[in-house]
Amino acid sequence: MSRVVLDAPWLTFDLGAEMEVLSWSINRPGQVRARQILWRELRNADLPPDLDVVGWADSALRARQNEEAVLFLTSRDVTTYEERRARVGAVEAHAVATVGLSNGERVGARADYSGRDWDGGWGTINVAVRLDTGLTGAGLLEAMSIAVQARTAAVMDAGFVLPTGIATGTGTDCVAVAAHAGDIGFSGLHTECGEAIGRAVYDAVHAGARAWSAERARALAQ
Repeated sequence: MSRVVLDAPWLTFDLGAEMEVLSWSINRPGQVRARQILWRELRNADLPPDLDVVGWADSALRARQNEEAVLFLTSRDVTTYEERRARVGAVEAHAVATVGLSNGERVGARADYSGRDWDGGWGTINVAVRLDTGLTGAGLLEAMSIAVQARTAAVMDAGFVLPTGIATGTGTDCVAVAAHAGDIGFSGLHTECGEAIGRAVYDAVHAGARAWSAERARALAQ
């Protein structure tokens, strides 16, 4: 059984078993086998320009004896994480997300963040979703496309407006999709798997985006 453990500045998504994990994470990008997906909350001061970030991340994971985990880095407060489950037919999806839009972007355009004071950090969006079904490599890749589509729809529906249009994500998002190796080769929108992924990821990201927007509104009002 998958579970989430908060130990700030760390957040652990324990998948319950070693699974195939597809992501573009900083430490183990591509398709790898892992039991845990981790978040590490950081501030800009933690990452000076001359720092070997990958080396730092590997060292931090070794200190926790989590070398095989897939790692996200974020300046979003990890205590704000959102967790949602969705079951459709025989498939359950369990999604965990941290959501910040301080460096929001509209796909196909880039906002001008030059000269901006980043003491508050880069909020970013990190999403992990676990499926309790077995997928081929192609099925896992299609599952990733559904997770990213759900992330984008949720952010757009949250309505964060940039000079370039409504935000579709941020410049530093990362998504990880985990599933057992299996023989299901399709996980698109017409499938139980695709529907479960979409619902869980959408609900988690949308809740996180709304919470971030409410925090921002309170900060601007002060």
